[in-house]
Amino acid sequence: MQDVRVRPAAASDLAAIAHVTAATGQDDLWGGRNPVYVQHLMDVGRVVVAELDGAVAGFGATQQIGTVPQAISMLCDLFVDPGAHGRGAGRAMLADLWSTAGRRMTFSSLHSNAAPLYTSFGLDAWWPLLYLHGDPGRLPIISEWAVESVTPDQAARHELDWTGASRAADYQAWAARPGGESILVRRDDEVIAAGSVVTSDPDRGIVHLVLTPAADNGVAAGAVLQALAQLEERSGERAHVCLPAPHPAVRPLLAAGWRFDEFDLFMASEPDLLDPRRAVPSPGQA
Repeated sequence: MQDVRVRPAAASDLAAIAHVTAATGQDDLWGGRNPVYVQHLMDVGRVVVAELDGAVAGFGATQQIGTVPQAISMLCDLFVDPGAHGRGAGRAMLADLWSTAGRRMTFSSLHSNAAPLYTSFGLDAWWPLLYLHGDPGRLPIISEWAVESVTPDQAARHELDWTGASRAADYQAWAARPGGESILVRRDDEVIAAGSVVTSDPDRGIVHLVLTPAADNGVAAGAVLQALAQLEERSGERAHVCLPAPHPAVRPLLAAGWRFDEFDLFMASEPDLLDPRRAVPSPGQA
């Protein structure tokens, strides 16, 4: 790692970060190729770049979720240009980003270098995160349940009350995406979930959803199904959600014809940093 220089990313690095992202085959609309996403991470977390021979060869980003002493350092991104693999850029960036972090987590790709690197920083793999897609029109709408559009601050206040984590800036950023919307899920008059969705293609689906601590398995599954079922109806178009494999909504979604073609691994320093039967995370920001 002696020839690797790690430094904080700047606005002038956005084009280089997009180039690295493209070189690794990542084409997410809310990812490193999108300068708005990278700037958001600069605002709410830490973004670094790795230079090799004076050129940007990789970037990484973390975001703190919650407050000390229970704060979790979420590794949002860690990408190295394939032409620079094997020169220590990924390890150098991670050492910088996690130099003081205690509780740590990320969603690891299945790249052969990823899990060994993360385990060397004290993480273990606990469960797969499934990238599910399907037709929301095949999901039932329950009359006693309702999904309502709210302001980002309203949704963020519920999450803060339930989890102690302030995600107001994230909700603002998610709502600013094309088709972005903050929602509450109600059963009768009780708010049981708050989150963010995208109502238009190609990213139509749930971005992030958090549940009331009182939610049982039925409520956990129902909140996901209702949030998906009540997305703007567009025949023949798919919707998406990322769910831990043990989540109670997975079985009814698969029974309704939903499928997954890929998955990541939830890796963390402790197994309970996310509850796999309740969490509906954003893979990049949890």
